[in-house]
Amino acid sequence: MAACTTSYFEAGYGLSARNAEFMARQPQLRRGTRTPEFFFPKHFDNSRIVKAPDPAQARQMHRFSFSIVVFLSLTMLYGFQHFSAIEGGYRVESQKQLLDQLSEENRQLRLVEAQLTEPTRIDRLAREQGLAAPEPGQIVQPGSRPDVSAPILAQVAPPAPAAQ
Repeated sequence: MAACTTSYFEAGYGLSARNAEFMARQPQLRRGTRTPEFFFPKHFDNSRIVKAPDPAQARQMHRFSFSIVVFLSLTMLYGFQHFSAIEGGYRVESQKQLLDQLSEENRQLRLVEAQLTEPTRIDRLAREQGLAAPEPGQIVQPGSRPDVSAPILAQVAPPAPAAQ
């Protein structure tokens, strides 16, 4: 008894255009070995399928979302602190520069004050305007007793009590 094998195509079944195209390309792809490939269109209607809720997956997604929110919050907090520290450093540096500038200005003003209050300069300006040196008794030192022999230029007297 001889074995008889026939293929699908030898049995006389027809080929669709796409299957014929696949069959024509097979010798080139397989280098001479002929392996038939067939394309069968499949039509599925999944419109009536409803996914059942999975509480384990929902819990897992909630945990994941919570961990992401915590991580991003901590990252934002770190970034806020970091940039606040940098901004504070800039503020301190600008205050130091302002302090140096004001110290230099204060030193300049003290030099100008020392030049303006120099006694020889004041004496020279007074003589240029025709002023003379004070005579004895014209200068009154605070905290000292006035000279009784000197003339009184002005005196403050308490007001007299009003008569009734």
